[in-house]
Amino acid sequence: MKRIAVLTSGGDAPGMNAALRAVVRYGIYYGMEVYSVHRGYEGLIEGDFERMHRRSVADILHRGGTIIKTARSERFMHKEFREKAFQNLQKLKIDGLIVIGGNGSLTGAKMLSEEFGIPVIGIPGTIDNDLGYTDNTIGFDTAVNTVLDAITKIRDTSSSHERSTVIEVMGRNCGDIALYSGFSGGAEIVLLPEMETSVKEVCDKVKEGIESGKLHSIIVRAEGFPVSSQDLIKALKEETGQDVKLVVLSYLQRGGSPTFRDRVLATECGVLAVELLRDGIFNRAVGEVSGKIVHFDLAKALEAKSTLREELLQGIKVLSM
Repeated sequence: MKRIAVLTSGGDAPGMNAALRAVVRYGIYYGMEVYSVHRGYEGLIEGDFERMHRRSVADILHRGGTIIKTARSERFMHKEFREKAFQNLQKLKIDGLIVIGGNGSLTGAKMLSEEFGIPVIGIPGTIDNDLGYTDNTIGFDTAVNTVLDAITKIRDTSSSHERSTVIEVMGRNCGDIALYSGFSGGAEIVLLPEMETSVKEVCDKVKEGIESGKLHSIIVRAEGFPVSSQDLIKALKEETGQDVKLVVLSYLQRGGSPTFRDRVLATECGVLAVELLRDGIFNRAVGEVSGKIVHFDLAKALEAKSTLREELLQGIKVLSM
């Protein structure tokens, strides 16, 4: 394998730059020409390539986001544009493509491979931790730590004013950010898209805390939970008579310098992705299982479902009494 390309796609995640750095430097170490594709699949359609060198990825290990930019491409959902992307890869005589992104991004890589025979490797880059084949995705640990820092600071002011706070975090279909940050941050209640929780249960829990002498309650709500934050706050105010504030962390969770865990995960995934292409092993998804960096058939990996750790939810209920 002489020439490989790498792109970042979908939502940015802290650690993407670390993965890019590993791909570029290990690719060059193994005698390959390495090209980056700017703006994900949009750049692949437009032919926006850049030849990378060792110094191209200098001083990016600690940086959040992605220096080669990312985008969500509606056009790539249509075969005519995937064919254009393939032709651009052919023009540069690219032998293999590494895609860093979430479920949709890796699905795009799978389609390219199935339709046009391009050897691909997927690296899990998403803060949502919603890829079932890997224990952790790149960016998840950093996002949880960002939320955890916010919970710690919000707790101080909530306690001072004796009020409840709803903290809305990312997670439309997977509530792992809410679950892990709530568990480690001492939240009273965590609301997830995977679990049914009534507004009455939330109100009863907060009232129970007030009656037992709690000065405040922290409620972490994943954005995919079916009851809106506004409706939840309205009900809490009416039922408890307490002041309730909303904090929406939004894109704050995507930014920032990646934690050491995300840097290590991203680097190891990038290294393995290059080595798989070097060894002629294609169409694989790289990830982490039980602390080891492993790889799976890409199509089967995308079929794997995320598992909710219900014991953490039970732990929140017990520990918040």
